[in-house]
Amino acid sequence: MGIAKDIHQTKFRNERHKALINILFTYGWAVEHLKEYVSEEGITHQQFNILRILRGNHPTPLSTLTIRERMIDKMSDTSRIVDRLLSKSLVKKVICKKDRRLVDVTITDKGLKLLEKLDNKQDKMDDILSNLSEKEASNLSKLLDKIRG
Repeated sequence: MGIAKDIHQTKFRNERHKALINILFTYGWAVEHLKEYVSEEGITHQQFNILRILRGNHPTPLSTLTIRERMIDKMSDTSRIVDRLLSKSLVKKVICKKDRRLVDVTITDKGLKLLEKLDNKQDKMDDILSNLSEKEASNLSKLLDKIRG
């Protein structure tokens, strides 16, 4: 199995083009697997990303702008996703005291408990890369970091 077979394309301009297509294809493949992992708890992968960002900063609130900067998918509509988390009582929003144009967001106890529940299923997430050894996963991570320079 390889990218050429997966996308039914045999010709690429060069190996860098092929690698880029492979990265993009693999990103989509990994997200689909991640969706299965988090949808069991009634959230999307973008909501999961925001909850993890907020937990990492807990108990200090973050503005939606800061959350967007830290998100994996920068194109997400952060405000809309935060509002959906708010409707599920997984986050709290308050007007920022320093700058009333901003909204501060914090994770709730319910949000923390949801992440704890997902943490207990972390093996499922690790299984997404189960075809790689620990050393291969480390090397892949270093190569991806190198790409971003």
